[in-house]
Amino acid sequence: MKMLFTVATLGLAIAAGHACAAEPAEKDAIALVEKGAALVKSDGKAEMIKRINAKDPSFVQSAIYLYMSDAKTGVILAHPMNPALVGKDLIDVPDTNGKPFRRQGVEMVAKQGKGWIDYTYKNPASGKIEPKTTYLMRVDDVILQAGIYKK
Repeated sequence: MKMLFTVATLGLAIAAGHACAAEPAEKDAIALVEKGAALVKSDGKAEMIKRINAKDPSFVQSAIYLYMSDAKTGVILAHPMNPALVGKDLIDVPDTNGKPFRRQGVEMVAKQGKGWIDYTYKNPASGKIEPKTTYLMRVDDVILQAGIYKK
């Protein structure tokens, strides 16, 4: 009887841990971008593009994923969740509040190398426009990005 209780308790604890893991935090976005930066530096931009577009589980983790854009133009080079965006020049397409967040992101990393940009975006999980924050890092001539919805 005691063994059943312990196993059941452990099962609930594991399930609770998975529920928490489903909600990525800022540290998760930073870690994902840094992992991508290491791969770009070791294996090159073409390999990173290939892995992102193939939805490599190392770079697509539940509600958070890595994508890549050109550091000068902002053109999207790789996107695991919406391949239709690849090759698109969306730098001047604003968020729902009119904020040119993509252009601001390109300008920020040109000056600082990395940082956060806040904007609103349609959350595919809820179908609603929600506040989002994305961590960006310039690596050579590309920008690696991973974002999370704010709760």
